[in-house]
Amino acid sequence: MSDILLVKHPLIDHSLSILRDRETDTSCFRRHAGIVSQILIVEATRCLRTRARTIQTPLTSCEGAALDQKTVVVPVLRAGLAMLMTIQDFLPDAGVGFVGLERDEETAVAREYYQKLPEIAPDDQVLVLDPMLATGGSLDDTVTILLKKNPGSITLVCVLAAPEGIARIQDRYPGIKIITAAIDDHLNEKKYIIPGLGDFGDRYFGT
Repeated sequence: MSDILLVKHPLIDHSLSILRDRETDTSCFRRHAGIVSQILIVEATRCLRTRARTIQTPLTSCEGAALDQKTVVVPVLRAGLAMLMTIQDFLPDAGVGFVGLERDEETAVAREYYQKLPEIAPDDQVLVLDPMLATGGSLDDTVTILLKKNPGSITLVCVLAAPEGIARIQDRYPGIKIITAAIDDHLNEKKYIIPGLGDFGDRYFGT
């Protein structure tokens, strides 16, 4: 699984345990979802290209760096919005697109109901934000849409991932990187991640 980056960090372990706990209230869930998302975003942007820049400190001049690659962020509605709020603190100039996919609770198949994307250039890095990689259906559909834009790279950023979803993405799109805080055991008969944390969107938005 060379295209999988499982991010290990004590802060992730702590916050992820709180996210999994069914007694965690909405405000606490939001705070710790933000902590995990921040760490994942730092890892997802580790390879962004920079250029040299001369700056003047209060004492002298020195060589610094400036970002030299555009990032486009695509949260999968609605749960992906939780991660978008975090990434805008790091990349306020990033382009933002939206893909709306709604899961049918009976079939677990996602239905697209909305799509709005900015211009994406061949050199751009695209980060797709979806907290839960379960069956992989939503991310499969999103990657299909984005590949038509011919981006430089696509990275999927997820809080939790199930082996079934990982296998689907790797089979369909070899080489696309998946960054996650945890790879859980399996999907249950209703296609929910086990042990998981429940419905991320419902718990984050209080619905």
